[in-house]
Amino acid sequence: MCGIAGILYKGDHTSKDVGQDLINMLDGCQHRGPDSTGFALYHEPCDDQLRLRFFVGSGNEATAAIDSIEEKLKEFQAEIIEQETIGTTYRVIVKFSGDLQKFAYAMEHAATVISLGSSLDIIKDVGGAHDVDDTYNIDTFQGSHGIGHVRLATESDVKPEAAHPFWATGFADVAIVHNGQITNYWKMRRRLEQRGFEFNTENDSEMIAVYLADKLSQDKTLKEALKSSIDDMDGTFSFLVSTKEEIGYAKDRLAVKPMVKYETDDLIAIASEEVSLNRLFPGQALNTSEPPPGTYDTWQRLT
Repeated sequence: MCGIAGILYKGDHTSKDVGQDLINMLDGCQHRGPDSTGFALYHEPCDDQLRLRFFVGSGNEATAAIDSIEEKLKEFQAEIIEQETIGTTYRVIVKFSGDLQKFAYAMEHAATVISLGSSLDIIKDVGGAHDVDDTYNIDTFQGSHGIGHVRLATESDVKPEAAHPFWATGFADVAIVHNGQITNYWKMRRRLEQRGFEFNTENDSEMIAVYLADKLSQDKTLKEALKSSIDDMDGTFSFLVSTKEEIGYAKDRLAVKPMVKYETDDLIAIASEEVSLNRLFPGQALNTSEPPPGTYDTWQRLT
């Protein structure tokens, strides 16, 4: 069982307390998954700059991993603008304007990439929302939108690498949080691999992210990509996807996995349970709704 949450402020905002909002929402549904928690957060992009975050471990392991990362960055002539080691991760901002997919796959071979993009920063670790916040200072993040996930490990180990969100390996700024199971996962993955795409886990959520990012690279809109995902994917699922400008959801036709949304002129908030939405507006009666089976939708921020 997992819990998902997402929020987007529709106006031209860059300073909303998205980090604290997601902490509150995920804490509301933490009972759905106490093992690990993750956040996909979106900064304002900078021209020709990429944000990367890696799992590097600690001690000598971290030192060796960072050395490998820096060596690979030099190979691609990616100039380091800013870097930080925090928790078990290494965050770096580089100046880069080459072949992004080739660069992304090469960096994955140097160390485990958590996220890559001009805006995207995924932060995930074992423990609850407040545990992750205590280490990574999620509450200080301000921006326009983000998505998050709490996880109960039912099919893999309790470790940061298995936590959600997942980024679309090889693509920039696409992240996903997912509750459910894609039963034709291997069939869809093999089709993508035959076209040259790489995967770094056996998690079906990573495959969904790559599938959607591939559609976007073909000049499909996110809404069109979500529509096709309902037709192409078998199983029971509710998921949220985010890019640097929008968020969206898709829900299978059986609608076994719960999802509730609350929308105003100013924001859209979506979560697995209504209690997560109530955490944003304590003491208020909210006019929420549940997306019908087999539906999808997207929302964009103003730029």
